[in-house]
Amino acid sequence: MVKSSSAVSNTEYLRGQILELAEKNGFVEPHYKTILDYTINNLQSSGLGEEYYGYHNIDHLLEVPFCALLVGGSNKIPNLSQDDLKYLFVSAIFHDFEPDKSTDKPNEENVLRNLQIDSILKELMLDAGVDFEIIKVLIHRTTYPWAGQLKQNAEIAIKKCFDASEITRDRPEKQEHYMWLGWILSMIDRTASYVLGDFSKAMHVAKMNSHALAWHPDVLVQRSVTYFEEMTRNESKMHDMVLNCLPDEMQKNFKTSVQKFTELRNEELQIKNDFEDKNLKFAVKMESPKTKKTSEFANTLHNMYLELPKPLRFNETNFINSLNDPKTILTTLRLNDKNGDVIGFAKGGPLENYILRSEINDENFGKRNTVFLEPIALKMGYWGLGAGHELRQSFLMQSHTMNFNFLTSFAFRDVIEKRTQSMEKAKFVFKFDPERWDYYRIEL
Repeated sequence: MVKSSSAVSNTEYLRGQILELAEKNGFVEPHYKTILDYTINNLQSSGLGEEYYGYHNIDHLLEVPFCALLVGGSNKIPNLSQDDLKYLFVSAIFHDFEPDKSTDKPNEENVLRNLQIDSILKELMLDAGVDFEIIKVLIHRTTYPWAGQLKQNAEIAIKKCFDASEITRDRPEKQEHYMWLGWILSMIDRTASYVLGDFSKAMHVAKMNSHALAWHPDVLVQRSVTYFEEMTRNESKMHDMVLNCLPDEMQKNFKTSVQKFTELRNEELQIKNDFEDKNLKFAVKMESPKTKKTSEFANTLHNMYLELPKPLRFNETNFINSLNDPKTILTTLRLNDKNGDVIGFAKGGPLENYILRSEINDENFGKRNTVFLEPIALKMGYWGLGAGHELRQSFLMQSHTMNFNFLTSFAFRDVIEKRTQSMEKAKFVFKFDPERWDYYRIEL
């Protein structure tokens, strides 16, 4: 199980674990370390390091070769040679090499184009004694979903690779073998981030994936359940083989997370049914400074706040104190009536109270005329029932009564696009790629 210490970043820890496993598996030549470090440095310098908030971040890129070495070095897969493990390992390092990405979801063609034009990496692959055409085959096979037009396009590209390689040209048995090896890599790619931690890690990964794909939060659990079902049912033989090669703790992590996502989905459906049957309703409450000061209330909000993805937690070190700030605007959503359990909140305050991304140069900063709305926090299970909209509208009303002229916040690009055409007349202030999680302004 991968853990990061307080003194060592997760990237450094994973790098150390990979190099240790690589040596254990016989990959002692210095070019393997050079390949790994070159890839890490390239992505970090392109803004895709630990601060990048997307599923396909630097951690995921390292988790895949780590698990590839665990799986391939387990000696539990028949017909997997040392040469196969080398191809698996090198392909795993390169499988998401996309420093110029425009969206989080990998584009295999772009990944391979980056590898093709990088003379240093091509030289390192020669040093490692791997055929670049075979590396390309394995990376193409990680295309997801492996169905429809995506699959057809990948198969056409793979055929060209097989024809170009002396290892596989006119050798169907070799082609079949490397397709099988690519399938192993694909399964490792889709499970690695979910085996290297408990359910809280799995939920964090799911939220990153959801955020990167601009899914509305109400479909996160449903689509996660579908994602796992596709693997465990439609690809059960390959899934079971790969999972069984991992340590018991990692197998348990994956199975527990699948079970908990299923339980969460059942809870969501029950909440939706209760809401539709009018067995529960929502009440919006504008909180007074006196209420905000109670420790029980603050802890309730803080726990919900910590469920937000880390890049969406503004003023994290000052969250509790900010509740006592008279300039903080806070609206809560409660169950059934205004004294009911808190299930969500919208919070914000003067723009000057926040340190935003360095790329943002807001012309209103310092004018004391703009309120910043933090991302809305809502308990899992209550998204998709209009709760977020109610919280936001209440926050807008409070901001208006406090004589702010503008409101700024972050939202998905397509959401802002719709608001530019609505009564709000939203305007983009700064766009961020590949996240497409942009900073916008509306006039109150």
